[in-house]
Amino acid sequence: MNIVAWVLGFAAILLLLAVITWRTGISRKALRKKIGSSKPSHMEEFADEIAGDFLVAPTPYPKTKQQHPDIPWQYGSDRLVLMVRDPNWLFAYWEITAAKQDEFSQQYGQSAWGSSRPVLRVYDVTGVEFNGNNANNYIDFAISDYVDNWHLEVSRPNSALFVDVGRVFPDGRFITLLRSNIVHTPSMEFSNLIDEEWMWIEGIYRTVTKLHPGSSPLMMEEISQRMGLVPLGISSPEFTAPRK
Repeated sequence: MNIVAWVLGFAAILLLLAVITWRTGISRKALRKKIGSSKPSHMEEFADEIAGDFLVAPTPYPKTKQQHPDIPWQYGSDRLVLMVRDPNWLFAYWEITAAKQDEFSQQYGQSAWGSSRPVLRVYDVTGVEFNGNNANNYIDFAISDYVDNWHLEVSRPNSALFVDVGRVFPDGRFITLLRSNIVHTPSMEFSNLIDEEWMWIEGIYRTVTKLHPGSSPLMMEEISQRMGLVPLGISSPEFTAPRK
């Protein structure tokens, strides 16, 4: 009887252990299923954070090349400009268009351009009202067909000058293509113009030389003369203390 009871008790214990094991297995499977279903979302979120912070390269700013306007070599217009550099030197620049060359060839022959040579002719018109033919004298500068500017050593201080760019034929004929403006070179000497009288504004003088407490009239006059505000030789005005 005791053996039967012991066997039944032992079987009950095994059954209880089996039930507990079975329930534990179900709980583990449910837990694994739950963890397995939620793990990808956490991993995806973490992966997105990594990708957003480290793996995705920032969008670069578009590289825009700064555009600078190109200075044209030619402007498509016939012109000749003369400028003064100093009493002895001038500077000229010009542009001769293809239309001007065609006009020259039509007037003097198709071979005229090739058979002539380019020349800059500087005219001295100092003291005359130039009418196109009454220049005092002129000097020629041989140039090349491939230049469009030239420095001209004229050694003509205090003179009125202008220049023509043209073509010279073998027989000596000079044909003007373009004519410049008239310029005036400065003198090589100091100016002999002297103003004998200077206008003086008394109000400025009295304002500058206004005394302050403790100021010396002679000192204020000396400072004003050094500043160029008081003409030399003008006597000091009478300084009076301000009325109380």
